[in-house]
Amino acid sequence: MKAIVATKDHKAAVVDKELRPLRPGEALLKMECCGVCHTDLHVKNADFGDVSGVVLGHEGIGEVVEVADGVTSLKIGDRASVAWFFEGCGHCEYCTSGRETLCREVKNAGYTADGGMSEYCIVTADYAVKVPDGLESAPASSITCAGVTTYKAIKESGVRPGEWILISGLGGLGNLALQYARNVFNAKTIAVDINEKQLDFAKELGADMTINPLNEDVAKVIQEKVGGVHAAVVTAVAKSAFDTAVESVRAGGRVVAVGLPSSSMDLNIPRLVLDGIQVVGSLVGTRQDLKEAFQFGAEGKVVPVCHMRPMEDINDIFKEMEEGKIKGRMVIDLTEFSK
Repeated sequence: MKAIVATKDHKAAVVDKELRPLRPGEALLKMECCGVCHTDLHVKNADFGDVSGVVLGHEGIGEVVEVADGVTSLKIGDRASVAWFFEGCGHCEYCTSGRETLCREVKNAGYTADGGMSEYCIVTADYAVKVPDGLESAPASSITCAGVTTYKAIKESGVRPGEWILISGLGGLGNLALQYARNVFNAKTIAVDINEKQLDFAKELGADMTINPLNEDVAKVIQEKVGGVHAAVVTAVAKSAFDTAVESVRAGGRVVAVGLPSSSMDLNIPRLVLDGIQVVGSLVGTRQDLKEAFQFGAEGKVVPVCHMRPMEDINDIFKEMEEGKIKGRMVIDLTEFSK
């Protein structure tokens, strides 16, 4: 089968790869599409260690074409996901308490397990979430990672209807965070980005306020105009975005870290203590989170902006990603194999 793999020279290549037989509890998906995430760029660049040869992709959607013994959660003809949270151990304190993404034995698609950028993908059936009717495969692919990650982060923020939330970074994750915040959680939204095109996009999506930190002091504007936000979700990868988010929340506010900058953020400990500020991390989402995130997509409350591309464009996509030229989500079209 054709698959996109990470290579030793920190690129991605379309190769022929052998498909092994199914094991009990597994299902075989004939892939329809797979989104390209910034994490795929990190994996390709070996930022988390060398995993050359692994099939990339954790925003995959495919149709079940075969199931092995013991599978009851999927049937032939279902559409299902290939997500970053590919499989947990199922019995640790995290797996049994609704925090399964923190499992210490977790397998991640496109990193420690072969992912969805291939003609076929083998999944552990109980961990592949079904896609509801009414949600097309391309937008579902974006929700499989970017959508569920931001949906879970906003859940973690504790923002309530009518309260203010700051969304920092309006790229592939941020534009979905904005939609979930507005259309699902009914929050008032402030979009922050250094890219004016991304801010224009945020306005199209209904952001109540947009701020470019290159032109304005974000925290000062927010504190003056709304008295500080109740919560902030940071999808940006710049250290300054995290520092600004802490400065932008009001007393009792919560900052949720999603992006992965290489440097450490600054924390004013007296302010954290005296104003009761909370800073928490949020890692993708559980299977239940993904089920919910899919359903809001099926209901039209969240509409990912997707651009379909062939497998051969993968390195061009990574280059565009590094240059900040991508609006919405690039999705690898894998339907060519069924034509």
